[in-house]
Amino acid sequence: MTAPSVLPSVVSTVAAALSSSLPLAAPATVGEAAPAGQPPAEIFGLLPPGASTVVVAPLEPERGLVAVVVGSTLTEALAASPLGELDVAAAVQPALTAAATAAGATAGPARAVDLDSAVRELFSLPDAWLVPLNDPDGWVCATAIVVAAPEEFVAEAPSAPAGTQGVTEPTGTAIPRQNAPARSAAALAAGAGLDLLRDVVMEVTVELGRTRMTISELLSLSPGAVVELDRAAGSPADLLVNGTLLARGEVVVVDEDFGIRITEIVGPAVSDAARTV
Repeated sequence: MTAPSVLPSVVSTVAAALSSSLPLAAPATVGEAAPAGQPPAEIFGLLPPGASTVVVAPLEPERGLVAVVVGSTLTEALAASPLGELDVAAAVQPALTAAATAAGATAGPARAVDLDSAVRELFSLPDAWLVPLNDPDGWVCATAIVVAAPEEFVAEAPSAPAGTQGVTEPTGTAIPRQNAPARSAAALAAGAGLDLLRDVVMEVTVELGRTRMTISELLSLSPGAVVELDRAAGSPADLLVNGTLLARGEVVVVDEDFGIRITEIVGPAVSDAARTV
């Protein structure tokens, strides 16, 4: 018995949105969708070479899931970022949000799971579909996963591909791994890894100072209380990206909002020393 499937228009819409919003080395084209509940050997060619991470976000409210299998080139670039190792879920969240918006839904917080866990958690669901995103050379650079939930996201299922009817869920079975193309490491060394990260959204924090307080002191705080920080008045504020000190500057007001005017860019050696203090 074949389960209902995600509407083809929803699958293609989500995959197209991911292909245009994921941090990829080159524009990707959307491949042909296939049901995820197939034997691992059948899924082999739908996944990026060297893939080991899947980023998942719920479609809210209770409208299924959207996920992406991240290629090794992106995970390596995130791990070797000049700002320190970046969280893959946070880096892919904007792309999942864009994909959900394109499908008329809202993406919840993203989380990263390893590929083998995704096989048990996602690929075995009856309404899960995989869509490969192919780079200009024909390699799969990422894979979209769409899982439907309510009636408005489902329709009469198309005929299952030969050999897939009655397939049991692949619980406990690992997906075979493809070796990443040799050009991947070379491109990364040549700076393509940094290019992948240029459109990754980062959270920037401005820190005026710090202090340490006991729990009793925290509980005694009330409106009007003054907390003294470990920085003199007029000292520059720190600008941190992903917890890494990147610059210092002075706090300004821009159109009734606070801002920071950069006065100093901190070099990697200074930044590393700051993290060890």
